[in-house]
Amino acid sequence: MITERPDDVPFLIGAMMRMGMHEIIDRHIPRHPLRRDLSRGMTAVIWPAYVLSEGDHRKVSAEAYIKGVKSTLCRLTGCEISVADLTDDRLTNLLGYPGEKETWDKTEDDLNRGTVSVCKLPTEVVRCDHSFGTS
Repeated sequence: MITERPDDVPFLIGAMMRMGMHEIIDRHIPRHPLRRDLSRGMTAVIWPAYVLSEGDHRKVSAEAYIKGVKSTLCRLTGCEISVADLTDDRLTNLLGYPGEKETWDKTEDDLNRGTVSVCKLPTEVVRCDHSFGTS
């Protein structure tokens, strides 16, 4: 029996996976040809879930966190995950890609296309609250 405390991680990972975040990132930031580890897209889903859940943005502490919820992460993502998949070196490598303007623009466009919707609102009637901004 394995006992882990996943807290809000299933919700966070589920939301990012429903957005297709891992697939979009994998499309624009391909896997390193010599590595057979977790894809960059799945890394980019797990790491923010850790940061948001734990309130800890330090890369070095991600490894210890993975040890504590490895079974939960494997079940949620359907991937085999090792502690080595989220070392500070690999996370630093992943952070370099958003700095490439063309890669970031394509990734951001795809993410926005799936998550942002624009609706036309009726403009015939506009109501203003006269007490807005007064003390």
